Amino acid sequence: MKNKVLLTIIILFISLVGFAQSSKLSGKIIDEKNATPIEYATIRMLKNNMVVISNVNGEFTLNAEIGDKIEVSHISYKTVITSLQNQITIPLQLTQIELNEIIVAANPLQDISQSVVINDTEKRISQPRSVGHLFKEISGFGITKKGAYASEPVFRSFKYEQLNVQYDGGMKVLNACPNRMDPITTHIIPEEIEKIEIVKGPFTVRFGQNFGGIINLVSKNPTKDQKGFHGSVEGGYETNGDNLVTGASALYVADKFDVYLNGSYRDFGDYKDGDGTVVPSSFKTTDYSLKVGINPTEKQRLQLSWRQSFGRDIDHAGLPMDSPYDDSFLAGIDYKIKELSDIINSFTVKVFYSYVDHLMTNENRPNFNLTDSQSPVESWTYGGKTELVIAPSDNVRIYTGIDANIVDRKGDRTRIVKMMNGMVLPTPKVFTDKIWQDASVNDIGVFAESNFKLSNYTTVTTGVRADFISASIADPEADFETLYGGNIDDQTETNVSANVSIKYQKDGFQTQFAVGRGVRTASMIERFINHFSVGVDPYEYVGNPNLKPEVNTQLELSLLKKFETIQIGASFFHSFLTDYITPVVNTSIPRKFMPTTPPVVAKQFINIDEAAQTGFEFSFSYKASEKIMFTSEVSYTQAENKDLNEPLAHIPPFMANLGAKYEDDNFWFALSSRLVAKQAKIAPSFMEEETPGFGTLDFRAGLEPFKGFSIGFAVLNIFDKTYYEHLNFSYSNSNILSGKIYEPGRNFTTYCKYQF
Repeated sequence: MKNKVLLTIIILFISLVGFAQSSKLSGKIIDEKNATPIEYATIRMLKNNMVVISNVNGEFTLNAEIGDKIEVSHISYKTVITSLQNQITIPLQLTQIELNEIIVAANPLQDISQSVVINDTEKRISQPRSVGHLFKEISGFGITKKGAYASEPVFRSFKYEQLNVQYDGGMKVLNACPNRMDPITTHIIPEEIEKIEIVKGPFTVRFGQNFGGIINLVSKNPTKDQKGFHGSVEGGYETNGDNLVTGASALYVADKFDVYLNGSYRDFGDYKDGDGTVVPSSFKTTDYSLKVGINPTEKQRLQLSWRQSFGRDIDHAGLPMDSPYDDSFLAGIDYKIKELSDIINSFTVKVFYSYVDHLMTNENRPNFNLTDSQSPVESWTYGGKTELVIAPSDNVRIYTGIDANIVDRKGDRTRIVKMMNGMVLPTPKVFTDKIWQDASVNDIGVFAESNFKLSNYTTVTTGVRADFISASIADPEADFETLYGGNIDDQTETNVSANVSIKYQKDGFQTQFAVGRGVRTASMIERFINHFSVGVDPYEYVGNPNLKPEVNTQLELSLLKKFETIQIGASFFHSFLTDYITPVVNTSIPRKFMPTTPPVVAKQFINIDEAAQTGFEFSFSYKASEKIMFTSEVSYTQAENKDLNEPLAHIPPFMANLGAKYEDDNFWFALSSRLVAKQAKIAPSFMEEETPGFGTLDFRAGLEPFKGFSIGFAVLNIFDKTYYEHLNFSYSNSNILSGKIYEPGRNFTTYCKYQF
């Protein structure tokens, strides 16, 4: 399959013939209010997507024809579309200061190396169960699926805390559940996500610890270009699961302030796989968010945000318990001021606080007749960031600042044992097991990152970061304390990360080479979990407070070439992983709960000396006409545990995403296919089994019959394929099903939205 895909791409590339005759046209971009030139404005030709950047005098030159349409955009100004004329002057209006984004595309002094922005998320997926499902069709990503709700992205070989997943440039809501029933991707509604920003490795130091990459979930900010009162109502339905989604929003924008309120209700049922087998997957969620923005001046922005999420009756087929409720809130304050002086470009402050209240029970599981288990757990995450951006010259930007992430967790499991050794107890016995042992992990980071424009086409980025870590447990379990020699001292670390990259871009060609050293401190689970099954296998896991931080030294080369109708891109990467944190079987630690049930020994988290990942991503797109586009993306990662001489566990297999889209002014439709190869590189120490390959085909379409009203519909898994992903968990504590959790079969969906 790989050979066929590559051969097709090569043939299409070689068959490229020529370009329309054109001449050089020049122009200038200026500020509408004071007529000063605007540097780093992006000028994109709509007919072929060719892009140039304005210089320090606001000037640009294009190979084009008079009358060609161009789009002019800049982070600080409203986007305009106009027709080209020679010596044209284009004025831009200031827009609202952006607080949520971390990636500034096409600005060589602000763009992050090896980064990408995923837009069009509403058209990529119909009614996703959670934000985690938005990653299903993004190149290089897989999804860890423990059920139909608590899904998380896996990027290349990195998952969980190895990825820095955040909201709106730095805010976080972290899971309270040790089984990750409530990851950060479940505390915000998918319809609220405007775009996903991805940094593909440890190539920036400005947004917290960065071991394997950063994912920034950017929520919608519809206040940029509109004044007065606006709103929307929307709703959708899916046949496979009898799923219902409803939502509404209201927005008021004035010169000095704006208010945005958004809410959603989701009621999803059990779905059927391709064979008609019912998969326990129901849940209900109610979410709302409120943003209040204040603009004291054109150069200042203060934003207050509040978000709450309420989950009810959540089934987790791949875990031993379910969630009767999962409630959370997130509060944040953002402030930014621009152009304080000729040298100080901007100053920003971000502060946030979040809380998760989560309950796990087994009341609907087969072992409830033996033991009634209840696990109320809580998580607190708070922190923030200050950043100063200095511009000592037109060719240099220096970012320096301090950030903090403080995580506290509490919670115990209460077991009411009704039967022992096959005998019903006259009086049930009650046991309390400490889950989090009142643990905390704190990270205070300082950073400095500089971008240097060496020429009109070449930019160099360098960065260094120090993280000051402290970790402790206030209420250790007796056996955990004994295992580690009595009193467990508080742990402290100082971890240093760094990166350097070079980017060259000219005439539609871009190449980047980056080297980064990312350091990640051990997570709370890896440090302090005590005899809980929190992995993909049935072992009990035991934490290790003496873990060293793991280090990723990553090299990445990427290439991108834009022709008139064709775009080709590729990335090649390799990571040297040292002190890699992984659980291994320790035969000297016996199983604690149900001690005669295999496996009768536990796994303990340790550092291994050496691991590695290698892989590539390749993309090819062809614009057949103004309305028709063909796309293809291929990705592959292999990763090795060199100490155990086996592959790392839970790695997505080779996959290809193929698509064709027709888009008119008020109508679009698209076909998309996922081709996933067999995963034969498996980790025996994690009881992994080979996963067969598969292919699926989806059809989506949308229509805007009149202004403000849109309707979309889709047929997902058109051929009713019965399949499962390699990263799916297996059924746990179930007397109905066994083996891997299968994906939904054929599904008809529709979605309507009215905006006013």
